[in-house]
Amino acid sequence: MMITVVSLSTPAGVRRLFGMAEVLWSPVAALVRAYKHRHDIRLLSEFDDRMLADIGLTRGDLRDAVAEPAWRDPSALLTQRVRSRRAARARGFNPDIKLETHVAPPTVPDALDEWSSRLFPARSRYY
Repeated sequence: MMITVVSLSTPAGVRRLFGMAEVLWSPVAALVRAYKHRHDIRLLSEFDDRMLADIGLTRGDLRDAVAEPAWRDPSALLTQRVRSRRAARARGFNPDIKLETHVAPPTVPDALDEWSSRLFPARSRYY
């Protein structure tokens, strides 16, 4: 049994031509992909809120993704939001739990202000 190997070499001009075609086609392909993903987001916007929550999205996420410039792929933003929510849920963060809020002191203490007189009693005399 005899095996014959034939090596086909392409001329440098043909390789350059394919290289230029790839450079020109790559941005066009990215725009076509972004347009397709925007169409998919339009389909997602027809889902109700419960269905969007099942896949980890909100209506605000869809609005933010569509607000991206036309040449950017909006699905990257949606993917990032879903991944960050899943990671937060895995760490035990529950967005339904309301956190305590505290009143912050004013940026400029006043002599009559309760924050400055109570927290900084020695300094409040000089204001």
